[in-house]
Parts: sequence; C-alpha cells; structure tokens
Amino acid sequence: MHLVYHPAGHDEDLRVALVELQAGRWRTARELLLDTGTHWALRTSRTQVLAVAAARSDVIGVWLVEEPGSYDAQLMSARVAVERALRAHRQQHPMTLEFEAKARREALLAARRAPHDPVPWVCLVALAQIDTRQLRHEHCLEPAEPMLPRGPWGLLYEVNQRDPYNREAYHRVLQFMLARDIPLAASLAAVVDFGRWVASQRPVGSPLLLLPAYALIEQRRRSRADLLWRRQWAQESSLDYTLAAFHDWFRKTTTGERSVADLNLLAYTLWAGHQYFEAAEVFEAMGSYAAREPWASVHDGTAAPDPGEALLLRARAESLSYTRSHKPRAGPHP
Repeated sequence: MHLVYHPAGHDEDLRVALVELQAGRWRTARELLLDTGTHWALRTSRTQVLAVAAARSDVIGVWLVEEPGSYDAQLMSARVAVERALRAHRQQHPMTLEFEAKARREALLAARRAPHDPVPWVCLVALAQIDTRQLRHEHCLEPAEPMLPRGPWGLLYEVNQRDPYNREAYHRVLQFMLARDIPLAASLAAVVDFGRWVASQRPVGSPLLLLPAYALIEQRRRSRADLLWRRQWAQESSLDYTLAAFHDWFRKTTTGERSVADLNLLAYTLWAGHQYFEAAEVFEAMGSYAAREPWASVHDGTAAPDPGEALLLRARAESLSYTRSHKPRAGPHP
C-alpha cells in the first residue's frame, strides 16, 4: 500500500491552497479562508497548516502589502510570525525573543481587530512555550483544577469563550507544559494529569478526547519506556479513554472534521489495545493518508528502512485481517 504523508490530509481545498502558496501565490489561500468563514475549528487548523508552509517565504507579506485592509492577511501574518518564533526557539536562535515579541504584537493586533475570532488567542497560547521560566504573568496563573500547575489559563479561557475545546489551543498548552524549565518527571506527570482532566469533561464530538493518549505518547517519547509499553493500551484505564474517543469523537464526526494525526493516534491505540474491529474502522477512514506519529515513537526497533511506517502497515494489516476472519462484536467493549 502506498502511504501519503501530507499536512492537508483529506482537505482537498487546503491541499490546492498549499500548492499555490508554496509557489508564491496567495489568492487561493485568501479564497479558502473566506469560504471557511466562522467555522472556528476548520479556520484554526487551516491557518496553522498554511502558516507552516508560508513561514519559509514572504508570500504573506506580499499579500499584506497588496491588501493592507484584509483581516485574513493580517491574521496569517500573525500566524507566520508565531511559526517563525517557535522555530527560532527550537533552534535556540539568538534572536528568538525578538521573533517572539513581533509575533505577540501581531497576534494582539489581530485580536483587537476581530474580537470574536479565537485564532489570535490560539497564537498567544502557542507563544507561551517559549517562556520556559514562566516570567510573564499570563503564563503562570493558577488553574481552576488544583492538580494542574500554573500556566496560561487566562489565554486558554479567552480561546474557550470563542471556540470551546479548540483542539490546537489545548495541544499548545500540552506543549507549554513539556517546555517548562522543570524536571522531566514532573513535566510528564503534569501532562498526563492535564490530558485526563480534559478528557474527564467528556467533550463529545471533540478530538480532545484523545488528549490522554497524546500525553502518554509524549511520556513514551521522552522517557523511552520499555519495549513492553504496548501492553498499557489494553489496561482498563487506558482502554476507557481510547474507546471514549472512538465512540464519542470518531463515530460522531465526518472525515472532513478529523485530522490525519488524530486518526493515526486513535488507530494505533485501538490496535495496541486489541480492539481490532474498531481499529479497522479507523484505518478504513484514514485511507492512504498517514502521519509519522505516533508510529515513529512507538515502533519496536525493527530493522525496516522506516520502522514507524512498517509498524503502521503491520497494525493496519492485522486489524483488517482480524475483521475478515471474525464476526463483529455486539456493542462496545465492556
């Protein structure tokens, strides 16, 4: 099977806009965002993917010069500035703070211009991970949930006021927690607590039901747990979260509402937890679209040229084969 790794996934309109943007043409991106309107989840994900591509050139700057009154151009300029600041931070660039300050200014300008739009606030949440020592007041507020650490909870509140359970905002908080200048063990414990706290609120229809799984994958990636790690997905505590995500997110959404990253993670956790019928259903929904993670972080060290991809293909084949040779269960896992 030929796998397709593409940031647009099943979003064909986004795919076309990306091709145009990478060629230095911004008008298709403008039309895409105009058509997206106030579908906040889609607007958040599309602007994020576009920004990753646009950060490598000045195409958004050209758009802003040609259409200085365009809010979408201004928003994309903020998105690109945030992406560049985060890249500078990862690369320990000496001008990281300058990049961060520019991104913050642009995000605040966009927030003032469109008070109803959650995306500028998502930008501000994203920038919090650069402040590893939590020097800014807005990055060290007390949480509503006592077991969680101080963090950018006020910024997350602003996002929630505009788009409750915004996927990117919560994932940015998770990244913030991992970036803090504290011992790794404490950071990983906070991430797991955060994921479980979010999922406990049962946001039906939201991919945030997968946040506990993302937290555990980060735990695996950073602590390099033993090779028997797959077993934990069959344990009742992990399986409950996985099946909740399958029934209350996957089964309640359409293909266009699901990211390839989330589908890959759900497929992995179902397969690893021996829920082969459900895993097969997710693999079918994925089609040929794939993501590098979580497979690259959880493979068992096989000698294949791409061990992560080899594990994905193995999990897919095992799940589909199982469904062909067994009758489906009646009802969900007890």
